[in-house]
Amino acid sequence: MNRAIIFLLILLISISCNRKPFVDHKLKFEKISDNCENLKPSFRMVSNVAGERYEFEKCLNANFTKDMLKVSRQGDTVVVQFPKSTGQTVLDKITLDIDSYPRYNFITIDNETIGVTLSN
Repeated sequence: MNRAIIFLLILLISISCNRKPFVDHKLKFEKISDNCENLKPSFRMVSNVAGERYEFEKCLNANFTKDMLKVSRQGDTVVVQFPKSTGQTVLDKITLDIDSYPRYNFITIDNETIGVTLSN
């Protein structure tokens, strides 16, 4: 009986450790201005067990939708690409949640790379 329990525990641990690489994201955006004159260059990151949350302001097309955002993994970098602004733009508050395995060390948002480090 004890051997069966130990075998099942070892099997469960080995199955749970065999994860494939992935990157998932959730995007929320909220229009805060009809023009981009008051764009604040601040950038905020919050880490938790489900990944990281990034909050910043971005000047986007007035007709921007969530489907236009591209998020991918390149080595130890998560690459986030917003579409290039054409036509009328508005200022949006962006909240971007990233969950990725294995852990990434950098995030690139529209050609700007930021190091991601854990704090104690």
